[in-house]
Amino acid sequence: MVNYWPKPNWNSEIIITRISPKEISDRDIKVLLLDVDGTLIGGKETKIDQSVIDWVDEAKKYFHLHLVSNNPSKERIKTIAQQIDIDFTYGALKPRRSSILKVIKNLEVTRRSIGIVGDRLFTDILAGNRLGIYTILVKPMGNKGEMSKDTNLQNLEMKIAKVFGKIIS
Repeated sequence: MVNYWPKPNWNSEIIITRISPKEISDRDIKVLLLDVDGTLIGGKETKIDQSVIDWVDEAKKYFHLHLVSNNPSKERIKTIAQQIDIDFTYGALKPRRSSILKVIKNLEVTRRSIGIVGDRLFTDILAGNRLGIYTILVKPMGNKGEMSKDTNLQNLEMKIAKVFGKIIS
């Protein structure tokens, strides 16, 4: 069922490296789309922390992985993607669906077996919901593989979603 509201299927309340790839796989996910900025790396960083590299290496045992970033810099996203040897899409314009549809159209899986992991409700989660794929909200990643101390934007999005959710419901 397509959900046009930014409510994740799973609000993990932790950064991505604290989630076991097996735990995601147990939800019958075969393809995992990963946001970049805030999900795998701090927004201004270009060097991925070893904890993220290790998590991606483990996740590759379970999933086909693809980076889907709104960041308009092809060179920046390419630099990040090369560190973890994953294909990428930059300038995705999430929550628009077109870039993600290009990624998933050639995959031989149903949308129910595709997941997206991101740190933003109104981009990553909303895009996934609009496509009918499994959505996982993580806490923003900061420098050195730790949770960002600045979660103000995510907290604001959660408050907005709760207020409007009550009005719409």
